[in-house]
Amino acid sequence: MSFSSDFLKKCCAVVEALNPHEIEEAVRVLSELKEREGRLFIAGSGGGAGHAAHATADFRKLCNIEAYAPYDNVPELTARVNDDGWETTLVNWLKVSRLSAYDCLLLFSVGGGDSEKRISANLVNAAEYARQMGTAVIGIVGRDGGAIAQTATVSVIIPAVDEDLLTPLTEGIQSVVWHLLAFHPALQTNMAKWESELKA
Repeated sequence: MSFSSDFLKKCCAVVEALNPHEIEEAVRVLSELKEREGRLFIAGSGGGAGHAAHATADFRKLCNIEAYAPYDNVPELTARVNDDGWETTLVNWLKVSRLSAYDCLLLFSVGGGDSEKRISANLVNAAEYARQMGTAVIGIVGRDGGAIAQTATVSVIIPAVDEDLLTPLTEGIQSVVWHLLAFHPALQTNMAKWESELKA
């Protein structure tokens, strides 16, 4: 079997193992956010930061949700890392944005973070701060969900089917999940360009 064939089969295995109930719970939280006209803050590190930027655009354009990706502001990010350290970058950004119970924090992480080992501490600290503020937290996380899953209001767990391919499989399926959310009929308000063209 080729690597490509094996990789695609493992992608299918991850999708089959997803829990649709967890995804629908995330839809419920986002639907309530949209109804109360709260803000959605989306963050991750590495590939998760890329997801956050893309997801922010889709939730704004397709769902009419006021969404922000804090790490898209590179000058502010680098200033905060330089002056205050990495672990507080998100918390301090959210403080300036006056995060409240009307808002929601969506986090992407391959392993969900670990407070003791200081893995993805920026995301773990943000999740903990959000809960202190009464803010709903959605984690789209791999493995067992880590510290984020323990703190989150709702966690969508991306099951690990191959530890040697944990990162690419998790990040790939995270993209599938948040696209599902943005196109969910309970959230989507505006059609995407190609879909609208095909129906014209």
